[in-house]
Amino acid sequence: MADIKVYGAPWCPDCRRAKKFLAEHRVPYEWIDIDTDPEALAYVQGLQSGGRTIPTIVFGDGSLLIEPANDELARKLGMNLEAERRFYDLVIIGGGPTGLAAAIYAAREGIDAIVLERSALGGQAGVTERIDNYPGFPAGIGGAELANRFVAQARRYEVELLEAVGVCDLGYDEGDRTVIVELDNGQQLAANAALIATGSSYRRLGVPGEDDLIGAGVHFCATCDGPFYRGSDELLVVGGGNSGLEEGLFLARFADRIRIVEFAPELKASKLLQDKVAADPRFTVHTNTEITELVGDKSRLHEVVARDRATGAEHRWQPAAAFVFIGLDPNTAFLRDGEGTGRIELDRWGFVVTDGEFATGMPGVYAAGDVRAGSTKQLGAAVGEGIAALIAIRARLQRQHELKDVSVNA
Repeated sequence: MADIKVYGAPWCPDCRRAKKFLAEHRVPYEWIDIDTDPEALAYVQGLQSGGRTIPTIVFGDGSLLIEPANDELARKLGMNLEAERRFYDLVIIGGGPTGLAAAIYAAREGIDAIVLERSALGGQAGVTERIDNYPGFPAGIGGAELANRFVAQARRYEVELLEAVGVCDLGYDEGDRTVIVELDNGQQLAANAALIATGSSYRRLGVPGEDDLIGAGVHFCATCDGPFYRGSDELLVVGGGNSGLEEGLFLARFADRIRIVEFAPELKASKLLQDKVAADPRFTVHTNTEITELVGDKSRLHEVVARDRATGAEHRWQPAAAFVFIGLDPNTAFLRDGEGTGRIELDRWGFVVTDGEFATGMPGVYAAGDVRAGSTKQLGAAVGEGIAALIAIRARLQRQHELKDVSVNA
């Protein structure tokens, strides 16, 4: 769809949700703030016979949606939201690099697989501005382009792919020895095996301006995006734990000054890392400080606004970019909330615990990539884990097939 216009306001949560949905699916759109544009407000009121419900989304063909749910928006964009069948060899939950790599290998092995992705195919890679450390691309590659290549390759092998469809529960049928997958659209699928590849999400600050600046001055991976800021006067790091200081030390090779901002009264990193930062004159550390706003446009960060939690004093800094390292949240809510998932163990942070073959405690269910406890949270490793898990799943399916043959011939 071309020429999509989203009429809304910054304070509107449904507007933020719609913008996030379009951005995740790499659908270009024009944002129009009716709070600052009287003509736009009048236009919306004209469409609604005096009403002003937002978001109002107008499409290139003249049609519109008013305050649509994500599934309505998905259908308007032509996305298929229902599985073609009720039984598969393998259900892959998660359409990021891990799940897509597994799907490609499954197709080549003749394994009938379906990929379910609750947001957009491509995962975190698809919303990363540029990926500079993935093998085979010496000049780097845009995250959206790489994600599209993964998807195109899966489609080439005719893998069934569903977007905007999540899983709400997993179970195991002891009688049929099948995995039962409950979809949030009401469908129920059965499979010989399932792979959990839902990844993890970088914990965000949740402050004004953040959503519009992700990938354009706000980043969550120093090794991925730090080199783009070589020669900068200043880079800012949010987070005073091990990850924040480690990534700050890495970023120091690209900028003259690194500013560390920690919400707690003290840094939480190891003493070794704190000593390294303290000994480096390029570092400035602010503890007991919270970020309150990120100011910029969709192309560049202009300013970071912060508040001293002890004194209330406001700070305004102008770094070339802000890197946020305040933790990762695994995408495992459906495992914590579902009724049939008691045998899938999660660690204290919510990541899925597996054995050395990527198997969970539930028969036929495997996990790989960023959602797995102990994974490295790197793109190349995530792809490798997806392939390794698929090989383990293939072995399981072969054993099942052999057992069925023995049963038939007995």
